Amino acid sequence: MKTQLLIPAAGMGQRLGAQGPKALTDLCGEPMLVRTLRAFSGLGLLPGAVVTIPGAYASEFRNVLASAFPGTPFSLIDGGAERQDSVENGLHALDADTDIVVIHDAARPFVAVASIHASIDAAIAYGAATVAIPCNDTILEAESDDFLCNTPDRSILWACQTPQTFRVDVIRKAHEIARREEFVSTDDATLVRRVGGAVKLVRGTPLNFKVTAPGDLALARCVIEGGLA
Repeated sequence: MKTQLLIPAAGMGQRLGAQGPKALTDLCGEPMLVRTLRAFSGLGLLPGAVVTIPGAYASEFRNVLASAFPGTPFSLIDGGAERQDSVENGLHALDADTDIVVIHDAARPFVAVASIHASIDAAIAYGAATVAIPCNDTILEAESDDFLCNTPDRSILWACQTPQTFRVDVIRKAHEIARREEFVSTDDATLVRRVGGAVKLVRGTPLNFKVTAPGDLALARCVIEGGLA
């Protein structure tokens, strides 16, 4: 089954304090997007990969990708106001004969190849899959005034990661319904589940964290400098 990679990279990284697109933030001498894409290079998923970007920075993205991956064709697509909009734009840009789409955050540079493989296999088998890890911490649910109101059973809680991998028809239908019903989610697997689709959870790793805040960026640099990734 033909598989294509989709990287949402349109965020401007306000929470990170970045001066420009978050995906181009320097990470020990390389843009974060480049480190993220390298995880997929051995799987043959870089040629034709769709990357959603802030349109005003198209030339910067083209230059970065051409320098890091010379001769590799990428499809750069304008993102939207929210991640969900960017993914939807990217889904419209997939090749007509693509069966499986692997959606991975540009800000998760340390994804394990085994997790990518497992998500693709699960999507082929079940239609949809997301990489996630079981929660080690006790999770507290708060009321609006920050008082504890519930403590969910930790044994059934997982922390969502990416990639989230889908049969193309499954995720396109989920996005179409979400847009029609004006439903917004921070991840794509939730869109599939809310319309009755089965989503297989695939085991990720703690290193597959998302670089969102300055502390995350510092941790990512420590991971690289310590030779952990």
